[in-house]
Amino acid sequence: MNGWQTASVVLYVLTGTVYDSQHHAIPSAKVYLQDARKQETVVQTDERGVYRFSVPVGIYEIHAEGEAPIRVTVNQANKLDLIVQPAFYDEPKFKAAGVADYTYQGGHGSDAVLRSGRAMAKDLEENHDNSGDPREMEHFNKGTELLSHKETQAAISVFSKGVEEFPNSVRMLLGLASAYYSAESFDEAARWFYRATDVAPHDPKPYLFLAKVEARQITDAVGYKERMERFARLQPENAFANYYYGITLPDERARAVFEKAVQLDPKLAPAYVKLGVIAAREGRPTEAAGSYQKAIELDPSLGEAHYRLSEVYRAMGESEKAKKEVKIFQELQKKPH
Repeated sequence: MNGWQTASVVLYVLTGTVYDSQHHAIPSAKVYLQDARKQETVVQTDERGVYRFSVPVGIYEIHAEGEAPIRVTVNQANKLDLIVQPAFYDEPKFKAAGVADYTYQGGHGSDAVLRSGRAMAKDLEENHDNSGDPREMEHFNKGTELLSHKETQAAISVFSKGVEEFPNSVRMLLGLASAYYSAESFDEAARWFYRATDVAPHDPKPYLFLAKVEARQITDAVGYKERMERFARLQPENAFANYYYGITLPDERARAVFEKAVQLDPKLAPAYVKLGVIAAREGRPTEAAGSYQKAIELDPSLGEAHYRLSEVYRAMGESEKAKKEVKIFQELQKKPH
């Protein structure tokens, strides 16, 4: 017997090592295990990065801190290594309506905020024309230049004056929101992002800028989900509108929305990743692997798909395939963003 008897309950050991993306063991990492009754147990890895649970036979969800859960069946002595990925993935290569998308990378740390702030500044530079009131363009061009040089406070001042003079200018509102976001003033950033979507509810650009946000202070705030829902409602045939709305929903509702997104745009690789994540959480590893493989077929540079495919392969006992996908993921991480 691979377990031992305690008060008429046979306990089995579930153990493994937590690694970073370079395959270095991580000591003192938190590992979470949840049983079918949603009761959660937390342990920390030892100095060698090893975690250990003693649990009865059953189906569990396990994950290292910050990672998506993996479903595992415990019916003997089990060993399952976990990998903690970086707080970001490689930057995407596709654009929607002239606005590069960075949201699906995952991660909400300071690096992700900095990276998404740079993306906003870049898109402000690339996605405007010189039509309209010359005074408006003077404010906008000056604010954008300051923001591109990381002069965030000066940019906030210029865009604020621009918004006072042109309160319904979408580009000015997005400039002010982006400047506050780059300064990590998230409450103010949310206020002006929301204002931009409200001024032009049928214009996709404000929603796509809002979708770049990586700060949970905004994505978890009142108003974010409601605006993504409105985006999808007003533009039901827009694949990106459905994709971003799906991100705000629980799995049982998100699946249909992501499926609609890939029907509208069969090349929308990030949506296949989301479908794979849902399938993995629901204990369908073969389906999850298929979704990740489809995403990789569409975009081989999509690091998240390779990483999550490696997780599924590990759970299925396909260790060599898992190592191959981790290696690809690591190589992609070395490329400049």
